[in-house]
Amino acid sequence: MVQKSEVLFHYIESLDVGTKISVRQMAMHQHVSAGTAYRAIKLAQDRGLVATIDRVGTVRIDPRPQSTGARLNFADIVRVVNGRVLGGSAGLEKPLDKFVIGAMMSSAMEHYISRNSLLIVGNRDDAQALALKSGAAVLITGGFDPSKSVIDQANAAALPVITTSYDTFTVATMINRALSDQAIRRDILTVASLYTPLAESTYLTLPATVADYRSASADSGHDELPVISAAGRVVGVVNAATSEGKRDTSPVERGMERHPAVVKTAESVATVNHLMQARGLKLVPVVDDAGQLLGVLSRATVLAQLQQDLPPERVPNTIADQLDETLTPLDADGDYAAAYAVATAPIMTNKFGTLNVGVLSALLISAVGRYLSSVGRQNVLVDKLDVNSLRPIQLTAHVAIAVRALEVGRSNATFDVDIIGDSQVAAKAVLSCQLLERN
Repeated sequence: MVQKSEVLFHYIESLDVGTKISVRQMAMHQHVSAGTAYRAIKLAQDRGLVATIDRVGTVRIDPRPQSTGARLNFADIVRVVNGRVLGGSAGLEKPLDKFVIGAMMSSAMEHYISRNSLLIVGNRDDAQALALKSGAAVLITGGFDPSKSVIDQANAAALPVITTSYDTFTVATMINRALSDQAIRRDILTVASLYTPLAESTYLTLPATVADYRSASADSGHDELPVISAAGRVVGVVNAATSEGKRDTSPVERGMERHPAVVKTAESVATVNHLMQARGLKLVPVVDDAGQLLGVLSRATVLAQLQQDLPPERVPNTIADQLDETLTPLDADGDYAAAYAVATAPIMTNKFGTLNVGVLSALLISAVGRYLSSVGRQNVLVDKLDVNSLRPIQLTAHVAIAVRALEVGRSNATFDVDIIGDSQVAAKAVLSCQLLERN
């Protein structure tokens, strides 16, 4: 069955980009069962050859390298605006650089339209044709449909023509929000941007021997290696400890850890680092939803990346960033390690006019992060936060956050934090965090 799925995968690979694929059609055309056709399509989807797009179906696409910094594409826009694709579906995976609102004459519009842009316009055939000629996709608002000539032009140019029932202002707002969200996601480091792909990874395939492991380990310089079945599924991880005392001729199955920790491409690097530190792992296999090995991620790679400075530009600021900007350093008294004044604002309050619990928690985390940053500990992951409120904090109160260090070790830290309103302690908190290692 696995062999049939692989044959069908290569068939999918041979299809032209933009070709629609369905389980039923593939099963009939290739004379296989629906289950086999489904598994082949799922395998192709995991390897980036097909994508399932709302109101379009499953489509053959160009494989794209996985990256946290990937831009929005036109398929994303279809989902954002709840649209329908009327032509040019072969170009749905093309990236979106910018969008232009067509509220001007066609002669003036031409100056603003560029390749990989999106023209948002109503039922204006001239503007739609101009956009496609200039290499831009078209989003038609108000639920209007384009003419047949525009659809034919879109199919020939592989540029999507999308229609939506929303008005132009609403669509522009929705797309702008999606672009902002994507800008924030670029700052969230995930496994997809760091792992070593399968073609460049060292691994063992059953049936392999302990001698095969020792040879591969010496050649690659990695002590830990994933072990996969003939079908490509991860079945274990072998290292020097698990294979110690085993003969060279022994099957590697007898010298490996079964059911190892694995990660997926969408997981954050901070989460993976926590897993590696907690379990003492030097390497983890990266798998897809079916457990197929996609590559490996080493602890050295994770730590090296975490030590790099954040990009100088972060647009737009997150809510946590905005709250952090309200903190102003104060002189710390007594046994406090640091203290910060809080510039309160109406948006921080609940309906009773007191500081919101969620806002208060975010401010506590920012204050501790500020202190740790001042002593050279940049990479902080909060494990636990307990807040005990003694009295409400009104919007008009002068609020300060005082941080007392209970324990700061190599990889963990614990703080006692006082939240002071109008010179009285209004809440107390205990915060425990993990200090991500540095080489």
